[in-house]
Amino acid sequence: MRNSKILLGVAVGVAVGAALGILFAPDKGEETRRKLSDQGNDLADNLKNKFADLVDGVKGKFSTLKSDAEDVVDKGYSAYNRTKAEFNS
Repeated sequence: MRNSKILLGVAVGVAVGAALGILFAPDKGEETRRKLSDQGNDLADNLKNKFADLVDGVKGKFSTLKSDAEDVVDKGYSAYNRTKAEFNS
């Protein structure tokens, strides 16, 4: 989680710095608004991509954990059945 907080802080810092740079640039108001809109859209797309990557990573880890748990359960059933068979013999 610590890396994601650092990454988010850097992304916000870059966005704020870019917005301030555009606001203080000597462009017409319409051009400035367009640039801000474009950068806002870029930032939103970047955050969506990062979130999608995070979700994919969590899904992958969950899938691995689920598979590992199923293996443990299968081994437990096998051991139970072997013990039961030995006890009944």
